[in-house]
Amino acid sequence: MMPPALTRRAQELAEQSAPFVTATVVRVQRPTSAKPGNTALVLADGTIEGFVGGDCAEQSVREYALRALESGESLLLRVVPFGGEEERGVVTVQNPCLSGGMIEVFLEPVVPAPRVLVEGDMPISHALLRLGGELGLEMVAVVGGKFEPRPGDLALVVAGHGREELPALRAGLEGGLPYVGLVASRRRGQGVLGELRGDGVAPDLLERIDTPAGLDIGARTPEETALSILARIVAVRRAPRDAPATAIDPVCGMTVTVVPGTLSLEHEGETFYFCREGCKDAFALQHAD
Repeated sequence: MMPPALTRRAQELAEQSAPFVTATVVRVQRPTSAKPGNTALVLADGTIEGFVGGDCAEQSVREYALRALESGESLLLRVVPFGGEEERGVVTVQNPCLSGGMIEVFLEPVVPAPRVLVEGDMPISHALLRLGGELGLEMVAVVGGKFEPRPGDLALVVAGHGREELPALRAGLEGGLPYVGLVASRRRGQGVLGELRGDGVAPDLLERIDTPAGLDIGARTPEETALSILARIVAVRRAPRDAPATAIDPVCGMTVTVVPGTLSLEHEGETFYFCREGCKDAFALQHAD
């Protein structure tokens, strides 16, 4: 059972729409410091809150938790010090840093539905709000062109054909939303871009506006237009992302996921990363002047 403090933390992250992975130790073979039932939360930046084993086990848990967060699929991770047999549904990782034993950790990603903001009170706006929920998106109607972007927001679609277009587009661009679309004809769309340019919006930001919004499927009805826009949003959502950077610990040879706080040391103009303090100290001693 997850400790109460960790349960509260998971609830807090869920309320903030922050993605995370619940990592639960389900089986161990000694020697290992972890016990079945030990639990941790792995945040999107690689931070681990809780306990699922020592530094060496944490490195493997962090790496595969971030992969699970990217795929959205749960997995059972088996960490062993030397080679192991592959089993269906189980990822077995050879972790040379372990002193012995084995640990199995169930990784369950918690990925909240990303928000899609829709500005406007038009038939296309209503169609977007209706259809988007069927795709696992949190559809939010924007009133008056004003909204506060949140971390994890996926898209903004401006379909108001009115004065609220400009502040909404500016907020979406400055908020860094992955997709910003404007429902307009090509001619009117260029006119809106010109107004934003005149208001001081940077050219590189203006290039991010998709107008006319959506894929060109010859849409005629509001529902068809909404479908074309949602298809574009899904493509943005599912686009491959860069995997977290990794490095090889020069002392023990294990793979280390490079995230904020990863142990590192500069030597002769090169940065080396380590799984634990012992490896870092050993490297420093080997290369001491």
